[in-house]
Amino acid sequence: MDLLDSMKVYVLTVEKGSLSAAATACDISATMAGNHLRTLEKRLGMRLLNRTTRRQQLTAFGEDYYTRSKEILRLVAETDAQAQNLQLAPAGKLRISAPITFGTEALMPALSVYLDRYPQVSLDVVLSDRVVDLVEEGFEAAIRIGPLPDSTLIAKSLAPYRLMICASPAYLARRGTPGTPEELSQHECLSFSPVAVTHWRLTDAQDGIFRVPVSSRLQVNQGPALRVAALHGLGIVLQPAILLEADVRAGRLVQLFPTHELTSWPMSVVYLPDRYRSPKLRSFVDFLVERFG
Repeated sequence: MDLLDSMKVYVLTVEKGSLSAAATACDISATMAGNHLRTLEKRLGMRLLNRTTRRQQLTAFGEDYYTRSKEILRLVAETDAQAQNLQLAPAGKLRISAPITFGTEALMPALSVYLDRYPQVSLDVVLSDRVVDLVEEGFEAAIRIGPLPDSTLIAKSLAPYRLMICASPAYLARRGTPGTPEELSQHECLSFSPVAVTHWRLTDAQDGIFRVPVSSRLQVNQGPALRVAALHGLGIVLQPAILLEADVRAGRLVQLFPTHELTSWPMSVVYLPDRYRSPKLRSFVDFLVERFG
């Protein structure tokens, strides 16, 4: 017999004064109620009630067990109700990680929509370009750019991370505008560190693939800082479109080789397989796919 069912029968027997009244409350037969009580006493190795044909009396152990059983049943009911509520409405704190540029330029503006949609969810967002350990660092999800290594994490693909090549009007006036991809090797091509890219790859429908060697005296470890360097005429920059598009529209930067296709990076959201049952995580993953898929 189920232990919780037997505890419920026992608690009702104490509160209603008889096994028959408890049986009625549980919608079972009096015989079944008696079986629950006997099974419980056998399991515990202790008598809970002294019963006669006319009355019942709690033993000292039975009184203590009644108090504890009532609290256990209350906690079970409370937890069950909370779980049902969570299934209906995502709630609680969600800790996620995202790359700095994507997080600043794309994710932050979108989160206002998510938080309005799910008012019971709070977010702890950590922006970092390093690969975080979801288990060790307590993250429930992470947005990652680039090919994913084999792992036990579940991944959902988002739209590829598009790139643009841009320079400021002042730089182009001073150094000239490169007419072909090969001419980039003669310019200051601002580099992302600590892993400096020594070649930029461009594809043209007519002329094919260009793999151009580039170099610069300036290396920076953050995309937003490279954007600022480009705005101040320090060189030509290759960075995500989400970071540079507004500057191009405003005329602060000029897009170079707009008809060429640049290498794009795959982007994914990853999470632990046993956590996708969480309504708050499921709502966030679904939102990312909806917004950036």
